[in-house]
Amino acid sequence: MNNETIFEKSKKGRRAIRFNKPDVPTDVAIPKKLCRKNDANLSEVSELDCVRHFTDASRNNFGVDTNFYPLGSCTMKYNPKLGEEVASYRGFSDIHPLLPQLRRGGLLTQGALQVIYETERLLSEITGMAEFTMQPFAGAHGELTGIMIIAAYHKSKGNKKTKIIVPNSSHGTNPASAAIGGYKIVSIPTNEQGTIDFTEFEKQLDNEVAGVMMTCPNTLGIFETDIKKVADKVHEIDGLMYYDGANLNAILGKCRSGDVGFDIVHINLHKTFATPHGGGGPGAGPVGVVEKLKKFLPISAVVKRSDSTFSLEYDKPSSIGYIAPFYGNFGVILKAYSYILTLGKEGLIRVSENAVLNANYIKEKLKKYYHLPYDKPCMHECVFSAKKQAEKGVSAVDIAKSLIDRGFHPPTIYFPLNVKEAIMIEPTETESKETIDAFIEAMIEIAKLAEENPKELHDAPQKTPVGRLDEVKAVKELKLCI
Repeated sequence: MNNETIFEKSKKGRRAIRFNKPDVPTDVAIPKKLCRKNDANLSEVSELDCVRHFTDASRNNFGVDTNFYPLGSCTMKYNPKLGEEVASYRGFSDIHPLLPQLRRGGLLTQGALQVIYETERLLSEITGMAEFTMQPFAGAHGELTGIMIIAAYHKSKGNKKTKIIVPNSSHGTNPASAAIGGYKIVSIPTNEQGTIDFTEFEKQLDNEVAGVMMTCPNTLGIFETDIKKVADKVHEIDGLMYYDGANLNAILGKCRSGDVGFDIVHINLHKTFATPHGGGGPGAGPVGVVEKLKKFLPISAVVKRSDSTFSLEYDKPSSIGYIAPFYGNFGVILKAYSYILTLGKEGLIRVSENAVLNANYIKEKLKKYYHLPYDKPCMHECVFSAKKQAEKGVSAVDIAKSLIDRGFHPPTIYFPLNVKEAIMIEPTETESKETIDAFIEAMIEIAKLAEENPKELHDAPQKTPVGRLDEVKAVKELKLCI
């Protein structure tokens, strides 16, 4: 593989384009004092050299368009290109975000306001909530919005609440969001079935609990079967149930969080509804609430008037206020809107069914080779432990790096934290049986190598432009150059 930079390929005097001598004066256009004294340090290559260099570099990119990404809906689920096309329509992409707030600007943005309004209605139907706000820009931003709504609710009732309960199988950002809201965090352990320890939960529940934040299915890929019992207990003390919708991909059309007792929901649109976000963005974390919490939602809100036109409403005296400068990440909302309308109710149900089927297929095929801490039907992801391989000196990260040599992106490792040497595999609904079988074979081959020749796994990856990197130094000692 050629790893030369474009500057190393540079040959003095070689040009991609040669301009004709100008036939108009040019020496008066830019004041001399503003002109650079020396030529810019640019590479000198032909157009063909330039095209080949960057085409070759693009082949080193590893993405969901080229390879299987068992990080699933959590990070890099495949999404149809239709959403990208819809989001790129100039009628949407060229709108200035302040236009709806300007005089008569609402009339010029009716289509965009209608998309936001109708996406809110669709999400309400999917989750069983009364109303949504599309404003939060990410899942954690949605969590913060939800915590602010919990605080506003209790303040309005004069409740003295100081604690939020978070099971240790919930998403890792939940405790941080609750702490930012000023609450003390009470962690509940996982029982032998991989769900919340209900006995311990009852011990910790008292009148100071403002709410419970749960992820379902949880980070072990297991459905929380005691949700209704937990919700009933929380509501008895006037607490609120918060649903982290990061794993919504597993239950679309099968279970509505509002129907089992949750009061507040955030959805990661970018995970479930058609925007891959590996690398940190873009995201969207709309928040839905039950009827009694509607008045606390952020401003502004998109409303439909009696003449069927759309506008922004600011007159919400109980609102938690502004949590975003505009109306959400509109490009992500557009992709989600087109994804939901394209698939329809039956299509969304098939998404969940196929995602769960694929995860359970992998679980059953690999449990002979990797330790399965919770051997029961999983939802859209299955969590193994590499502790058997660790006894031979092979860690989860060795297994992950070895998958790269075999053409697969590594799954999530070392998460969830309550599983030692965790390997979380999330195949999603879009992968074929042939692709999943090839991944299973690679995992089995690696498990056998761990027994017979563990050193080979320590040296992985060996078929990539660079070998095993020091991941700590990569985070702590950033050295970037162009």
